[in-house]
Amino acid sequence: MAENHLLRVSDPSHLGKVEISPDVLEVIAGIAATEIPGVSSMRGNIASGVVERLGKKAHGKGIKVELTEDSVLIDVFIVIDYGYSIPKIAEKIQHNIRHAITNMTAIDIKEINIHVVGVHLEQNVEENKSHD
Repeated sequence: MAENHLLRVSDPSHLGKVEISPDVLEVIAGIAATEIPGVSSMRGNIASGVVERLGKKAHGKGIKVELTEDSVLIDVFIVIDYGYSIPKIAEKIQHNIRHAITNMTAIDIKEINIHVVGVHLEQNVEENKSHD
């Protein structure tokens, strides 16, 4: 990966420099988002779907990290379980991602945007509604 696509975490010292790839932030954010009860799944792209079919877990699935001149923006694409409060779940996801990235990388995130792209109905909920 080209050096300009890496995030510099510390100033060069006598030990060297520390840089973090945006892919690392995607993985951290993806794991942090799925830790929240009510998040059914993450919505990825075609590439992440192919990777999962090959037997590998795509932890960055559903996460887009954008590096700007002076900030980091994160977009999170989720499918939520039916019955959960979307604003409450979104706030918990934002808090958990910010906490995880700050603790692991010391990087300050400017925005964490949550995009709810679907609602997952449990099988027994669908069956009960069809019998009514």
